[in-house]
Amino acid sequence: MSSLHSKSAVVVAVCDALAAGATPPRVQLREAVRVLLAGLADRAPGRSVEVRVPPYGAIQCVAGPRHTRGTPSNVVETDPVTWVLLATGHLEWSSAVHSGRVTVSGPRSDISTYLPI
Repeated sequence: MSSLHSKSAVVVAVCDALAAGATPPRVQLREAVRVLLAGLADRAPGRSVEVRVPPYGAIQCVAGPRHTRGTPSNVVETDPVTWVLLATGHLEWSSAVHSGRVTVSGPRSDISTYLPI
């Protein structure tokens, strides 16, 4: 994955498009999602929570018991636009969870302390 620092322009471009009410180009959205997932992995190293942003990426993060087989017990899943908004501070975690834009399962799935990235 790309580093957050070297690809921050793509994150800015996607945020600007979203703020203008436009749909960002798929290639830019994919790269922004991956950059921000990498930033989360750097900020919260570990393997106890799986963060999924289909179809662009998934990571394991947060220190704690490691997941090894089957469905992870701690999962966060959201769409690409919601992930970009959460990771950049344009959407609050609690609002996203309560509105159903983010699904969470497991006792460690609250990653709000690591957001925004």
